[in-house]
Amino acid sequence: MSFIRTNDPLSRKVEVVRKLASIQTVNTIEPIPNADAIERVRVLGWWVVAKKGEHRPGDKIVYCEIDSLLPERAEFEFLRPSSFKPEVRDGDTLVRAAGFRIRTVKLRGQVSQGICFPLAILPPGAPTDEGADVTELLGVAKWEPPLPVGMGGKVKGGFPGFLSKTDETRVQVLEPVLERNRGKTFFVTEKLDGTSFTAFLRADEFGICSRNLHMDEADETNVLARVAKKLELEAKLRAIRDRHGFSPAVQGEIIGPGIQKNKYGLDAPDLRVFNLLDLDAGRLVDYAPALAILADVGLQTVPQLGPMVLDHTIDELVQFSIGSSVLNPRTPREGIVLRPPVEERDPDVGGRLSFKVINPQFLLKFDE
Repeated sequence: MSFIRTNDPLSRKVEVVRKLASIQTVNTIEPIPNADAIERVRVLGWWVVAKKGEHRPGDKIVYCEIDSLLPERAEFEFLRPSSFKPEVRDGDTLVRAAGFRIRTVKLRGQVSQGICFPLAILPPGAPTDEGADVTELLGVAKWEPPLPVGMGGKVKGGFPGFLSKTDETRVQVLEPVLERNRGKTFFVTEKLDGTSFTAFLRADEFGICSRNLHMDEADETNVLARVAKKLELEAKLRAIRDRHGFSPAVQGEIIGPGIQKNKYGLDAPDLRVFNLLDLDAGRLVDYAPALAILADVGLQTVPQLGPMVLDHTIDELVQFSIGSSVLNPRTPREGIVLRPPVEERDPDVGGRLSFKVINPQFLLKFDE
């Protein structure tokens, strides 16, 4: 992974920048039953369906992950019928450029996640070392879905520097991490498909944030502010501070009507917490104490799926991620998140040891 250093005092970490397009090596190639023209290619921990004979084991290729938005270039025009997304504007402001979105697809019964290209698509002088990030060189951007309804409202500023943004690294790029931590116990939670939310109490100031912005907690045109008021989050954070002696923040997913098509069938927006932060110590609260503190003030967490001794391959973890949501058995869960009982750090994850495994069936059903 590549990193950008931040002045984030909470995590004191280098923040992972996702390599949407990078130089990788073909690990292995396997035939697809009853398919004469295609085969499946292993890159990192991903399986990608490719034209038969186009790649060989050991070849260096340009690999573009799912959620890549490839620019309108001649090399990518073959993707137009299946993948083209028009530009999005807000008045005169360009919100998202037009391009070709790479997503999870199923071909001849095989799940394909990402796309491979020969090195010839690179401009002259581009790096070809394994792992080199060529995202900017190729003009690749990250696909961003439309904002949920009700995510307007007054903005106080950018995301505060004393907080860490909520994100997890996908397991498919973390094979060395799995090997280093084999035999350790992790706790597994369900990953929910909502909108990111943070509430904090710092120096007696209460505030709320979306994924990227510090929002006005008094402006109830925004669903985040309405949920914060309904749950009396300011009072609950003050109770945590008074009972446990630290300035807290909670991070989680807001789910419900108007958010990601309300996959869980809720009657009203709700918050499910996955992080409790001690802002004074600049760290996340460990697993068991965090659950106890959140329960004490009446805050619900994301569904808890129990402990797991990590002794799995990437493919086995992907298989384990497949299942129904605890919140609605008619809905496939988005995936799972694995974290150790006591917070620790790992350089390949860019900070805390924590990673996600996305359910491919969820992506095939909902990742439009």
